[in-house]
Amino acid sequence: MAKKKQVKTNAIRLVEQKKIAYTEHEYEWDENHLGATAIFDQIPGSEQRIFKTLVAVGNVTGPLVAVIPGENEVDLKKLAKVSGNKKVEMLHLRDLEATTGYIRGGCSPIGMKKLFPTYLDQIAENYEQIIISAGKRGLQMELAPQAICQLTNGKFVDIKA
Repeated sequence: MAKKKQVKTNAIRLVEQKKIAYTEHEYEWDENHLGATAIFDQIPGSEQRIFKTLVAVGNVTGPLVAVIPGENEVDLKKLAKVSGNKKVEMLHLRDLEATTGYIRGGCSPIGMKKLFPTYLDQIAENYEQIIISAGKRGLQMELAPQAICQLTNGKFVDIKA
């Protein structure tokens, strides 16, 4: 029986184009459990290394991206300060797909419609590899945090609450 061909997401396409090493992790998901913590038990040994992608809007910069550990919250005041905004608020969920090209539970910092200012919490630098969304529900990718910064022009900063 032929193996079902995996549809490549923008995130995976971009990583492969730049010849960056990564590992794919598939997992079961459902509409009620789309957070990073729902993935912990499905990818063994991943708990500290799963990071979630949040999209916010700054009063100066417009959309910006925060990549933080899965069990943490983003500190909007810290995010505003490092991004040169006076005020930052979370992007409305209804605007997520139109802004990024991704949906909730499948939002990757890599391969969005535009290159938005991207900030990875500085704790990511402590890991050789972190796990982020690969651009669709049920699929994560594991790669070096420095590679994420390279692909997104990202910065390591203190942004978690």
